[in-house]
Amino acid sequence: MMNLLHWRLLVAVADAGSVSKAAERYGITQSGASQAITQMEDALGIKVFVRERRQTTVTTVGQQVLDRARQMLAELESIQKLADSAKDWDTGKIKLASFPSVFTTMLQPLISSFCRMHPSIEVVNLNGTDQEVEAWLANGSIDLGVVMNPARHRHAIPLGRDAWVAVIPSTHPLSRRSSSKGVALQELVDEPFIAATGGCHLHGQEIASQQGIELKNICITVQDWDTAYALISEGMGLSVVPFSTIPDNIRGIRVLELAQPVYREFGLVFSDPNNKSLPITALVDQIQKSLASYPNSKKTTSQNSQVA
Repeated sequence: MMNLLHWRLLVAVADAGSVSKAAERYGITQSGASQAITQMEDALGIKVFVRERRQTTVTTVGQQVLDRARQMLAELESIQKLADSAKDWDTGKIKLASFPSVFTTMLQPLISSFCRMHPSIEVVNLNGTDQEVEAWLANGSIDLGVVMNPARHRHAIPLGRDAWVAVIPSTHPLSRRSSSKGVALQELVDEPFIAATGGCHLHGQEIASQQGIELKNICITVQDWDTAYALISEGMGLSVVPFSTIPDNIRGIRVLELAQPVYREFGLVFSDPNNKSLPITALVDQIQKSLASYPNSKKTTSQNSQVA
């Protein structure tokens, strides 16, 4: 049976022109080397060498075998170098923070795929408010963070954008409106409004305020999206929320676009742009490649929009 040492010995004999010199190189006896060469030739069914008292020469067919053996050994060496280099970077820990709605709808499948491809790299996922994520980025307690509407100078990696929509109890008169018309924020001024924040500083009430509209009937403020939707379905009020937070199966609620579309954008930001470790670079590269084909049905692409 031929093993890797046999093939290396075969090449060494050809290079040295001597079985004894090849045997010395690998620390085996001449008789052991000679026996190994004979076993290989018997297994191949050809003569690789013509062995004479003072010289060992390669046969014509043996030269072809040796050419391929050299290629094989070179590839094996390349594989080993690749494996050795991977040991230096395919390990470590990455701390990534996001607010829950973005992590659940977008990042979770991407990170799960990355962890399957890089099992030695640990990705620690932290959920927080947008303000908490910004604070963690500032003090360096995380490596990467998802931020909302990142400024251009931060060199954020775009993840997508999310439309703000009106969610209305199905019993409310506005729920009978045609989807093509949408809802103007001005129409909500006197309506019972549920300020659903999702733990973020930017929420429906703030969206209205940015448009110069003061909502006069804030009946309740909640952080949890599910609580907000439960209250709306019970007819307690209406709200303006990010579309990505709406559950797929929801009853008692009508979702309408805003007459003047408004979006929130997400970007992945480095805590220290000048210190990108190999594991972090690998994660970012995979996220960018995956996003090109990632099916996100809640991502919109309208060009006539405002960002809030």
